[in-house]
Amino acid sequence: MAAFSNLTDRINHIFSKLKNRGALSELEIKQAMREVRVALLEADVNYTVAKDFINKVTELAVGEKILKSLTPGQQVIKIVNEQLIELLGSTQSKLGVSPKLPTIIMMCGLQGAGKTTMCGKLAYHLQKQGKKVLLVADDVYRPAAIKQLEVVANKVKCGFFGMGQGNPVKIAKSGVEHATKNGYDTVIIDTAGRLHINEELMAELKSIKKAVDVFETLLVVDSMLGQDAVNVAKTFDEALDITGVIMTKLDGDTRGGSTLSIKAVTGKPIKFCGTGEKPEDLEIFYPDRMASRILGMGDVLTLIEKAQTAIDEEEALKMAKKLQNSTFDLEDYLKQFEQISKMGDLNDIVGMIPGASRLKLGDKKVDEKQIARNKAIIQSMTPEERKNPKILNYSRRKRIAAGCGLQVQDVNRLIKQYEQTCDMMKKMSKSKRLPF
Repeated sequence: MAAFSNLTDRINHIFSKLKNRGALSELEIKQAMREVRVALLEADVNYTVAKDFINKVTELAVGEKILKSLTPGQQVIKIVNEQLIELLGSTQSKLGVSPKLPTIIMMCGLQGAGKTTMCGKLAYHLQKQGKKVLLVADDVYRPAAIKQLEVVANKVKCGFFGMGQGNPVKIAKSGVEHATKNGYDTVIIDTAGRLHINEELMAELKSIKKAVDVFETLLVVDSMLGQDAVNVAKTFDEALDITGVIMTKLDGDTRGGSTLSIKAVTGKPIKFCGTGEKPEDLEIFYPDRMASRILGMGDVLTLIEKAQTAIDEEEALKMAKKLQNSTFDLEDYLKQFEQISKMGDLNDIVGMIPGASRLKLGDKKVDEKQIARNKAIIQSMTPEERKNPKILNYSRRKRIAAGCGLQVQDVNRLIKQYEQTCDMMKKMSKSKRLPF
């Protein structure tokens, strides 16, 4: 995850020195923990949170059992992982369901945090679970906010309710009445934000919450605010008694420290995190999985879930059989690229692979544009060329390159990759490592 890339690199570097030692002294552990503390502070983790975290880890790590262990470095890393999970909230915190439907969710936060977009993402997520969702436009101040929410609702194919400019409390009440009459079991209220916290904003949100019996009050926080994000969360919680936090822009160039600090400072769990612009770019927040990713250990479970969502199992088996029977063509290869694109940011996907963070990639990132270029090349071919790549002589390749605005060497590179993929999968099928 982009937000933690620098912290992950720093911690991995510190731990690599511990793992290479056959024995560790108390002084060496304390020195390593001081380095981890500096890394946390540079990642914008709250000072008190970082200090308490390091003190707790150090206290557990310098015990006689650890120092005399055959693998003290691994034991220290295990303690850091366990404490990091605890810092992030220990267990996943699920959205509640009201005993009296509809379940009303109020989204709040500062202007620019991404509330309106997040309303759509949450609606998309809940609809996949079988919920019937209504979005209520209650931001009556920001220009075009109501229209934006309507566009978002249409995009994710959920219900929309708006009354234009008016009293936010009346709009919320009318929205809930509309939901009850029309069989919606979940209402998400998009409230107004401000550029900064003020009493007028808090008074309005309190009135809405009281008027419509809000069941979940979710604070949308921009992770790029750094330490200010923690202060924002604390202030909103004191005023509204929030039930959870949604972190946005964790795919951006942010240090991620606010994510590590919010639970410790507010006592309220992070329930979701936004990882992109698309409706499906919303992840349930699992403290254990996030800790694993921060420590560079990967996140296999989330990777599997993304793959299951993007890739049709029956289609995958068909592809595997085609590879075994040497009937896998460029049309099939195109489908593979399309399925990979559905899984989200490829750099995040690579980060979920255990050990990937230790690859010596430097500042290099996966070039997602290359997938788009490969798709364009195949789409510039005739159906006959896709089914029978062997007929792709130089003149055909030159025409294909011109058709997609690329060079002949780009076409050659794709064909070579396709051939290597076919060869590799044939070898795997012969060794019975494919599921057929």
